[in-house]
Formats: sequence, C-alpha cells, structure tokens
Amino acid sequence: MIPTANIPLIEVALTKMKKAIVCCELAPGEKLKVAELSKTYGLSSSPIREALNRLAQDGVVESSDNKGFRVAPISTADFRDITRMRCLLECEALSDAIEYGDDNWEADVLGAYHRLNLMEKKLGSGVLVLDDEWSTRHKAFHFSLFGACPSSLLLKMIDSLFDRAERYRRFSAKQRIRQRHKGNEHQELMDAALSRDSEKAVTLLRNHIQDTLERTIEAIERQQATLQ
Repeated sequence: MIPTANIPLIEVALTKMKKAIVCCELAPGEKLKVAELSKTYGLSSSPIREALNRLAQDGVVESSDNKGFRVAPISTADFRDITRMRCLLECEALSDAIEYGDDNWEADVLGAYHRLNLMEKKLGSGVLVLDDEWSTRHKAFHFSLFGACPSSLLLKMIDSLFDRAERYRRFSAKQRIRQRHKGNEHQELMDAALSRDSEKAVTLLRNHIQDTLERTIEAIERQQATLQ
C-alpha cells in the first residue's frame, strides 16, 4: 500500500502504474485508457495522463496522437539495447563509487547485501525475481554499490534502465526452465568492491548483467515460439 497523504497525485499515479507495468500486471502492448485507469486508481484523468506522459519518457509506455497510450512491447532488440547501456553506465558508476566511497559507503553495501541474503535464504528455491520484497532488496543492493558515485544524473539514468530491465526479468521469469540464484555473484561483487579492486568489480558486474541478457532472451524467444 502506497501512503498518499501529502504526496502529489501525479506521483501517486506514476508510482502505481509504473509498478503495475514493471510487474507485468499491465501486459506488454496493452492499451492504456485514461478513463479506465482513473477508475482503477481512484484518481482524476489529469494526474493519470501526466503520469502516462512521464512513463513514456521512461520508455515503458508508448504514446501516439492517434492511438493514445499503450504499454511498451517486449522485444529482444530493446532488451539488448537496455543491457548495453546498463553495462556502460553501471560500470562507470561502480568505478566512481569505489574511488570515492568512504566508511559509510562500505557499511551501506554490507547492510544491503545482508538484507538481500536474508531474503534469499527465506525464499529458498522460489522464483526470486517474482517476489516484490526480494526485488526491492535486490535493487537496493545494486544501488548501494553505486552510492558513492558523485553524479546524480548518471544515477538517475541507471535507475530508469534498471526498472526497464526489471520488467523483462519479471516477464521472462515465468518462462524459464531453470532458475538462477545470484547470491554467490552478489557476494563476489561486494567483496571486489570493498577490496577496492575496481577492475575485478567492474568485470564481475558486466558479466552479471550480461548473463541476465542471455537467460532473459532465451526465455522471451521460448515464449514467442509458443505463440507462432
């Protein structure tokens, strides 16, 4: 439940709709009718429309003067592009964070990893990416690694791409034959970062992101084959 007191209605609409899109509750390609969304979320059309425009800027909604709004479709080409940009930007942010990070940064990374690890132990062999709390802690861990990066613009761009990638992970998780548990990868990444081994940490992060690409595309292609 998202508390709405003192939060602008546009932000309420934006948060609720973005979560629904990222979690695939609003399916890829689904038409987004302002009147129906207003009724669903109990908001007037104005904040709904403004939120849709902002989601279009984030790349998870498509806007057309003639056809209105719809959820952005899923495609392997789009996910490859997202992954390429994530590798470029996240590796740069991690390198900066390792250079500038202090004791507080190290403590934040350790704490975020610990919280994520506790959740993974609790969930066991379940599909981690489909659990909202795991997804929240997973993102928090990754962003703790970037926490000492001094560029707010870089972090904002990473945040948008991370959420776009999350939609693909959620979509493809339902199609996977084998599940991927990334606890060891996260620990190795954390250890390299805290050891100030920038080259190793950046390599581990790039491999971590690219492995998600391969598995997700495999799942998307398997799902698309069933529709042919």
